Amino acid sequence: MTPLPPVSRARRAVLSLAMCAGLALSTTACGAEKKEDPDKGTNGVGKLSATEIEGKARAAAAAAASVRLSGTLVSKGGTYKLNMRLKDDGGTGSVTSKHNTFALLRIDDALYLKADAKFWTQKDAGGEGGASGPSETDAEAALKLGNKYVKVPQGDPAYKQFRGFTEMDVLLNGLLGMEGELSKGDRTQVGGVRVIKVRAADGAGGVLDVSLEGEPYPLQFARGGGAGVLTLGEWGLDFALTPPAEEETVDYGGQLPKTSGG
Repeated sequence: MTPLPPVSRARRAVLSLAMCAGLALSTTACGAEKKEDPDKGTNGVGKLSATEIEGKARAAAAAAASVRLSGTLVSKGGTYKLNMRLKDDGGTGSVTSKHNTFALLRIDDALYLKADAKFWTQKDAGGEGGASGPSETDAEAALKLGNKYVKVPQGDPAYKQFRGFTEMDVLLNGLLGMEGELSKGDRTQVGGVRVIKVRAADGAGGVLDVSLEGEPYPLQFARGGGAGVLTLGEWGLDFALTPPAEEETVDYGGQLPKTSGG
């Protein structure tokens, strides 16, 4: 018959075993430390190279049916705040500049612009009026156009410029450009979603935050040279594009008044 160990030794053995098991739950098991896999539960793009991650993000964006794009855009013409919902056949939202906010709505080729009367009386840099203010004719026209959906004629020089804000592919390709050698950055979160950063030229050429959950969509982009920060979301979420009511619409005719838009 094998004698039982003393009670004190048995208790020490049990306590040692319990402590070992407990510590194992907190990533340490009897002196062996376990490192958690940072890619556990992700879509796996974090394991790829920076170039591959950026390529996956672009492919996911190109395949998406829609997106909401918001944030700031800094250019030679000034700083703009964008809040646009975009899809293949149109877009809707607002653009805010230093002096104005205007709404845009495009359904296929039909483009509408909505702004207050002040927008329609501000001349461009080469326009007439200047410090003397708008002419009586311009003021009367502005009152008719203010806070109405003005249909932008396709032959108007401003049509292409304003339409660019409503075209998903054009806007994404134009705004998400990265310049310089790509490298992987930190893992962090954007809006509660895990992301990995892709940096161009150590951040000087842009920093792209790519989702580590679900599709590897770009969720945020800091443009190079301090040219603005954009947030992208609601990927693939459909929304309605409804023409404005007839009483809210003005068909100006062949060409819009020349405004600064800035």
